Amino acid sequence: MVNTPVDYNVAKRIIDSYGLPDFGKATIREVVAISSQLEEETNTEFVHMEMGVPGLKPVQVGVDAEIEALRNGVASIYPNINGAPELKEEASRFIKAFANVDIDPECCVPVTGSMQGTYASFLTCGQCRPERDTILFIDPGFPVQKQQITVMGYKYASFDVYDYRGEKLGSILEEYLSKGNIAAIIYSNPNNPGWFCLKDEELKIIGEAATKHDVIVIEDLAYFAMDFRKDLGKPFQPPYQPSVAKYTVYYVLQISGSKAFSYAGQRIGVTAISNKLYHRAYPGLTQRYGGGTFGTVYIHRVLYALSSGTSHSAQYALAAMFKASSDGTIDFISDVKEYGRRAKRIKKIFTDNGFRIVYDMDLDEPIADGFYFTIAYPGMTGSELMKELIYYGVSAISLSTTGSNQEGLRACTSFIKDHQYALLEERLKLFKENHPI
Repeated sequence: MVNTPVDYNVAKRIIDSYGLPDFGKATIREVVAISSQLEEETNTEFVHMEMGVPGLKPVQVGVDAEIEALRNGVASIYPNINGAPELKEEASRFIKAFANVDIDPECCVPVTGSMQGTYASFLTCGQCRPERDTILFIDPGFPVQKQQITVMGYKYASFDVYDYRGEKLGSILEEYLSKGNIAAIIYSNPNNPGWFCLKDEELKIIGEAATKHDVIVIEDLAYFAMDFRKDLGKPFQPPYQPSVAKYTVYYVLQISGSKAFSYAGQRIGVTAISNKLYHRAYPGLTQRYGGGTFGTVYIHRVLYALSSGTSHSAQYALAAMFKASSDGTIDFISDVKEYGRRAKRIKKIFTDNGFRIVYDMDLDEPIADGFYFTIAYPGMTGSELMKELIYYGVSAISLSTTGSNQEGLRACTSFIKDHQYALLEERLKLFKENHPI
């Protein structure tokens, strides 16, 4: 066995102790646990690229607003299940300012992060019509969303959009939607894990297909306005965050405070339901609940059952961050551009040492640099590469867990420290020496 930065025998023992038949199917949390245990037992620093956790300071205006709210005593009061009026107003305004989409404050609902927002959206969409029991994923995507589907006992279908960009997207969508069993479509934009960004023409194809087949679109905007190739950070000025909202009327936007504002720890986000969907009644909801519209069922039945509201003080934090962004007093995009700078440096280190970027193009232009990127190595499956890199103190997750059909890994830039660029380069050079192409 060749010499590796992490002791081979210790690494093999710890990996084997998790009883994973296919290491490539390991969850994000399992990879974190394995790499952290190895770090501790071998006293070897890891380059952690497995978990999408913000690596920047939270936006101060949010911290200040939350502290003030706590001082004013909101911790002792249950939050209004509909959401704090200030947050609803500012969410509506923020969406108009940066996506140029009109959604009434009534339809902007605070949730404990987009994780809860998508769970509640899946649950509600799947109850609208009994014959529509399947969620369609435009993959690759966030692995935990499929786990949510499994937890609630729903069905899902998926396809890897790698081979269906541009006009090809229409035919694959028609193939799935024409079956009549799809309740909703879900995708992220920018994409987790590929970081490609669906273009307006592609969003139009999705919107028109959804309208034709009367399907709800769930647009996960966890990385809102983080396509750094464009200046999306000027309020009420184009260019805007692209959205399917311009091309269909039944949609749900998930807007998170976690990445754009580095406010992940307080679990706060907004589910923005289109005005028409919010007020639409469905036979399945009437049968189950005796009445209500999509919006009222989402709030007063589903969210109420899940959490009885969203952290009161965190709502004031997000309201303040939305307001400051829309007012132009903070530039939330300038801070998170750091992820793009990191990605550019890290991707070069990988490609200089024989790796390639898997999702490398956005139709006719190179992929953006951002929070995630995808890598592959000649002659290795994603599972093999994931396991082999562990011996070199580099941890990432397999693309197979994201619904991708491509062989490779998802790597996140958020935890990279300044001194680790040189460390990563040193280890990947050794990797290349030990795995000649």
